[in-house]
This record gives sequence, structure tokens and C-alpha cells, in this order.
Amino acid sequence: MKVLVPVKRVVDYNVKVRVKTDGTGVDIANVKMSMNPFDEIAVEEAVRLKEKGVASEIVAVSCGVSQCQETLRTAMAIGADRAILVECADELQPLAVAKLLKALVDREQPGLVILGKQAIDDDCNQTGQMLAALAGLPQATFASKVEVADGSARVTREVDGGLETLALKLPAIVTTDLRLNEPRYVTLPNIMKAKKKPLDVFKPADLGVDVSPRIRTLKVSEPPKRGAGVKVPDVAALVAKLKNEAKVI
Repeated sequence: MKVLVPVKRVVDYNVKVRVKTDGTGVDIANVKMSMNPFDEIAVEEAVRLKEKGVASEIVAVSCGVSQCQETLRTAMAIGADRAILVECADELQPLAVAKLLKALVDREQPGLVILGKQAIDDDCNQTGQMLAALAGLPQATFASKVEVADGSARVTREVDGGLETLALKLPAIVTTDLRLNEPRYVTLPNIMKAKKKPLDVFKPADLGVDVSPRIRTLKVSEPPKRGAGVKVPDVAALVAKLKNEAKVI
């Protein structure tokens, strides 16, 4: 079984992001970039499926600028067999990415697509669901446990009331949650091996996909600073402040 794992290049989660002075977006100049943590979990899960003998090949995919090749090399250092980059300098919104992935699903015919539930830069949480809709495949989101056997997958996901287990016929789409696994440490020998693994580059036009943005960002601003806290002498004063100042009751 072939497993397709989309990965995204994002600002490293340890970096404090800054808004551009003109308010047009987030400043990523000279900022450390890395693989989206949820996608890293997806790569790790695919590698574990291969180690169990369930998966035969892992294909990492990324859509974006040429520097995404570094992210794909990291995925191959974790254990992916080869990589595909859909190179595009324009802003890629979730629907455009889902269309590109749909074209690659048609091309590669994977038995399973595993991707992070969301990216930590835009927090859209849309790409996996859109891909499932476009490809007409069953989906299980926010997976905390994945078991694959006999042409089907059992996915355990966390819901408000506890745990929910879904049974899916393959091929299927699975999006990963934080508690699915803990990604392995990438060793130097594996980093060197990843440099020799094949990486194919396509353009959106090669896949016949229009990636024109449909949403326009009007303004990006930092959240207002929180005011200082105050102490109240008794419950009556607290209730009065909540009612008259905060206006929440």
C-alpha cells in the first residue's frame, strides 16, 4: 500500500511571530522555518505503518516555494521514500492545496493519505476535509489512533464525550491529532541518506490546477494587550464589576 503524506513549511513553533508594519501579513523574513508539527506526526505515523509491513511506499508532498524542498528532505530523513514538490510562489489557500493534492492522488493512487489536522500558521483545519470531498474518499479527522488491516482502517478520534472509533474502507483520508504519536528524532545518517532520495518538482499548471486565491486578506494586526488585573474585596464587588464593567452577566 502506498501512503501519501502532505507536509507544510511553516514558521517554527518556537518563534514569536511579528506582524508587518503595513499590516499586510506576518513577517517571515530571516525567521526559522520548519515542518508543521501536525504534519510531522503524520509522517511518523506513515513510517510506523511501513515498519509494521502495512505500507510499502511513503510519498511526501509539499506545495509552495522552492524552499519547501528542505521540509521534504526532513520528511525523507524521518522515513519517506520519495517526495513531490508542487512549486508555486503565489499564496496557496486551503482549497487550492486540496485541488493540487487531488491531482496528485489521481496520479499516485495511494491507499491512504495522512496529513496534519491543521497548520500552525493559519489554523484553517480545512485541507483534509476539502481533499476528501474533492476525491470522493472517506475521511477520519483528529485521529489519536490508526490501525490498518485487510483493506480498511480503524481510526480512534477524540470527541467532546470521549472517544469515537470509525471504520473506513481504503483508500481514505486521515488527519492527525497531537496524541497520535511522538515523532522520532532525525539522525544525521538519515539526513545524509535523504539527500539521495528522489524529489520531483511540478508546477500547478502541470497538474491542470488553478491556484488563484479566492479570499483576500484585508488587514493583519496583533491582539490588544491585556489590561492589568485588579483585586476585589468581596463577591458583591466582583459581581458588580462583571455586570457593569465587563458586561458579561
